[in-house]
Amino acid sequence: MNRITAADYHDIVRVSDPDLSPDSERVAFVHTTPTDDAEEATIYVASIGGGDPRRFTIADGVDSQPRWSPDGDRLAFVSTRGGDDRQQLWILPTDGGEAQRVTQIVGGVSDLEWSPDGSRLCFIQRVTADDRETGRDLAVDPAYESEAPDPRVIDRTIYRAGTEYFDGKRSHVYVLDVEAALERELSGSNGGFEGGGEEGEKKKEGDPVENEALERLTDGDRDYTAPTWGDERTVYYASKLGDDPDDSVTHEIDAHDVESDAVESVTQTTGWATQLAATDDGRVAYAYTPEEKMTMRQTEIRVHDRSSGEQTTPTDPLDRTLDSDTEFEWGPEEESLYFATPDEGSVVVWSVPGDASEEPTRVYGDGVTVEGFSVGEDAIAYVQSEWDHPGDVFVSTRGGHEATRLSRVNDEYLSDRAVREPEEVGYESDGESLQGWVLAPPDFDPNERYPLVVEIHGGPHAQWTTSGTMWHEFQTLAARGYVVFWANPRGSTGYGEDHATAIERDWGGVTLTDVLAGVDAVCDREYVDETNQFVTGGSFGGFMTAWTVGHTDRFRAAVSQRGVYDLTGFYGSTDAFKLVEGDFGATPWEDPELLWEQSPVAHVPAVETPTLVMHSDRDYRTPANTAELFYLGLKKHGVETRLVRYPREGHELSRSGEPGHVVDRLERIVRWFDGYSDHHEAAPALERERDDGLSASDGDGGEHSDSNDE
Repeated sequence: MNRITAADYHDIVRVSDPDLSPDSERVAFVHTTPTDDAEEATIYVASIGGGDPRRFTIADGVDSQPRWSPDGDRLAFVSTRGGDDRQQLWILPTDGGEAQRVTQIVGGVSDLEWSPDGSRLCFIQRVTADDRETGRDLAVDPAYESEAPDPRVIDRTIYRAGTEYFDGKRSHVYVLDVEAALERELSGSNGGFEGGGEEGEKKKEGDPVENEALERLTDGDRDYTAPTWGDERTVYYASKLGDDPDDSVTHEIDAHDVESDAVESVTQTTGWATQLAATDDGRVAYAYTPEEKMTMRQTEIRVHDRSSGEQTTPTDPLDRTLDSDTEFEWGPEEESLYFATPDEGSVVVWSVPGDASEEPTRVYGDGVTVEGFSVGEDAIAYVQSEWDHPGDVFVSTRGGHEATRLSRVNDEYLSDRAVREPEEVGYESDGESLQGWVLAPPDFDPNERYPLVVEIHGGPHAQWTTSGTMWHEFQTLAARGYVVFWANPRGSTGYGEDHATAIERDWGGVTLTDVLAGVDAVCDREYVDETNQFVTGGSFGGFMTAWTVGHTDRFRAAVSQRGVYDLTGFYGSTDAFKLVEGDFGATPWEDPELLWEQSPVAHVPAVETPTLVMHSDRDYRTPANTAELFYLGLKKHGVETRLVRYPREGHELSRSGEPGHVVDRLERIVRWFDGYSDHHEAAPALERERDDGLSASDGDGGEHSDSNDE
């Protein structure tokens, strides 16, 4: 059997975003394959009755968000095909035929949903006021490209996120008349242009564009989010309130009658963000998080009944928070809600009556990571990963029984790869029972001794499982001869609110106590070489890696990734400054001493561990300024270190970065640890050629030039 390597990332297919057809006979999903420098994402359809899934869309651009029409005759999806990097809306007849593009807009399409009668689609588009005034949000010449402002003048509190600056863009809600849009496309109107030229240039300069098939429901200098249909004429959406919405956690939920254009305020909620799901008879389910210490509190589902004005919180009896990456939805009868939560190392699906007449019932998911689901008349479709595969499409009955695997997208790859099953480890720390896992190398011999890699998760309010996005990284490290340990210390989700709030005002101390207690338990095993321990993590895991090397010298080497190293610098540069306010109850002006003492950079003088620092140039969640400060501090104090910067990448590098960068990152982690391990015949990375042992030395991936600034 071959061992898994970092470069195997190019061979691993990912599946996501399942959508079950109305008759529960087929599941559409996104099938993503890494290429040399990008990813190919197409829509596949799997039959519940069996057989291999088949590709439903051509390999041109990146496809996403497959959505069946209510009668199942059409499949809407979003794509960048045709050389346009803006996401446009396409509709494909499901009984055969070519997909037709039904938008050509400047801001791209997201949050797509059909109306109950199938006549309309609603979606979100991010556009500037000028785009709205000139009609570019309704139709634009495909050749049009907006120019970045020079200079960039900023007035907003939050002015960038992901990998982009907002540059005046706001998210607004749009409704598309499907038949009118299809007729417009068939007539050859090209979205309101006849192909550029003098007329195209004139319109690009700002003339209004007519497009009766597309209507914008919202306007103004606010962001509107989470559009969803109730009945066939009502769209619900949310927007933040307050003098400065960027600094607010209060959301107003509105009902918009698309026939009369009347807007009614339904209710308000609080939280980091919100989700909505509505019924035909006017019940609106929405995400709610208590405002006090919001970042540590659990997110619930509340239901507002417009006819009676009554509100219920059907998830209240369950001591679990909503999974932030999975949307909840009403079942076909619109009586019960289906939702996902982290749960003791799994991500599971629950159902609960919307009127809270019964407590939530676990439907599906023990021992697996559910990464998306879709509820149909007679079935539920899931994307899930497990310890022995990185993700496939499954289907079960509505009650979660008779689960069937519909895809095996990585079977050929896995057929000759050695994959070991992690072992669950229970241990105690400060009187608390905690959960972790140990993964041994493929050719594990209990009579041999192995070096140990400790992985610390991000969040901080998240959880790790035995699968999910870390499957490839954990298996790669084990295949290189390391025992890998990871755990869910206090602060993690999936174990109740008290567990999550235990790190209030003390991220580093509590978490490190729990992590090291687990490490001690693992090191009691004869096969673990406690003199060869290594540590790594990303985001909050990067914070903790840096905190760890500032408080103990037990680790031979460390790799700190996309971390937060100075809480004051982080507060002033991130879109997530509420995390500091919520978890620490402080700002840099109210309690600067606390934030300094709780920052890893404050403890750099105590660091002796060789530490590799990795960061992305366009990471606007944990901006690079604090990584630069940490790196400089290590250099000034004589610590063996190196800074690796990835151009074009953001905070999601490890999960969805350019394939060459994803591989390069993993190879550098392994190379850094190998150089300080007694179990590997490798010189430290600082003593080797910069690209020695990296895929970049064989091709055009990862390290393109000295601009990576190692």
